[in-house]
Amino acid sequence: MPPAQPIQPTKKHLAKVERERRAKKALLIGSGVVFLAIVGVIVYGILQTQYLPPIQPVAIVNGEEIKTKDFQARVRYERNNLVKQYQNIYQTMQTAGNNEDIQKYFKQNLDEIKSQLDPQQLGERMLETMIADTLIRQEAAKRGIEVTEEEVDRAIQEEFGFFPTGQPTSTSTSFPTLLPTSTLSALQRTLMPEFTPTITPTEAITATPTNTPTQTLIPSPTSVPSITPTPTVYTLEKYKRDYQFVVETYKRDADFSEEELRGLVKTELLKNKLMDAVTKDIPVTQEKVWARHILVKDEATAQNVLKRLQAGEDWFTVAKEVSEDTGSKDNGGDLGWFGRGVMIKEFEDAAFNLKIGEISKPVKTTFGWHIIQCLGHENRSLNAYEYQQAKSAEFQKYLEKLRKEADVKIFDYWKERVPTTPALPEGLS
Repeated sequence: MPPAQPIQPTKKHLAKVERERRAKKALLIGSGVVFLAIVGVIVYGILQTQYLPPIQPVAIVNGEEIKTKDFQARVRYERNNLVKQYQNIYQTMQTAGNNEDIQKYFKQNLDEIKSQLDPQQLGERMLETMIADTLIRQEAAKRGIEVTEEEVDRAIQEEFGFFPTGQPTSTSTSFPTLLPTSTLSALQRTLMPEFTPTITPTEAITATPTNTPTQTLIPSPTSVPSITPTPTVYTLEKYKRDYQFVVETYKRDADFSEEELRGLVKTELLKNKLMDAVTKDIPVTQEKVWARHILVKDEATAQNVLKRLQAGEDWFTVAKEVSEDTGSKDNGGDLGWFGRGVMIKEFEDAAFNLKIGEISKPVKTTFGWHIIQCLGHENRSLNAYEYQQAKSAEFQKYLEKLRKEADVKIFDYWKERVPTTPALPEGLS
């Protein structure tokens, strides 16, 4: 029997096979595309939630980015300091007794810290601080101002009270030599016989300062009474242990690294150097007024006081009898010498507009009604504290100018990325 002849495929059959092959290929490609798309979505989601946000900028300052991770680290650092401060105050309050005024004072402090821990408030403050720090670094670089790692080391050592040479590093000061103090004129001696002017104005009418939390970089150890009068030498080994303890504590409690801690020190040193450069021409003298006042509750009483003084009654006697300013009434209401920006504005304006010996009409402030007499008016040398205050005020104006002129872009998503840890321990909040 002859072998069977192979069946020859027809064109129709070949076409069907080709269609099936193409369909399978298209199915495989489609499945691959869908698979890759799913993988892409998953990878994109992971990137968006875990990897991209930390390196995304929350702000850009003159082209320099402030990354989310750095912003969050700075917020955690500040939260940690505030939480520790809250705990210390709370513990002190528990041992302070039941005096109502003392307890009220402590509770006010605790409430203030709580408000500062509000995520939006704290986040905004830290973001603005980091913008200012960035501007400081940029401006320092333009001026060729640098801080070495050795300077950072020395600053940290001094924070701990460790001085390798055995003595505190002498800090040079740019504070100039004071001008001689003026002598009293005949009129001033008549107004204030046998008087030595006081230096610090009474607190009763000073302008209310802005409460700005002081940031402590390296927490000070708790003071422990010494058992022996012999001082313990602070050795290099002891300093290294203390420093390492602080570094590890910040890392554990706030996830704030040693590098970030040193960065804060470096920025602070740059700020001080830049401030010295910017304020090197600050004048060492200031227009000041020496004044005294009598404070009463209402205008009618003030008018009566003015009439008594104009009739020739002794200022000291009237002040001691009627003045509501218990801090100054016994020395005739004397406020000493003060410059602008110290007293509340209405009081300051009136005092600076008086001639020596002249008595004002009643002046109303939030404290009451004042009768003011000018005892002196001249340019006087600033003391060290006043000079530093003047430098700080001038530098603040400089920073505000930099901020206004800078190209700053802030991204609103920072509000969603403000850390809420470290938090107050349960039972304290």
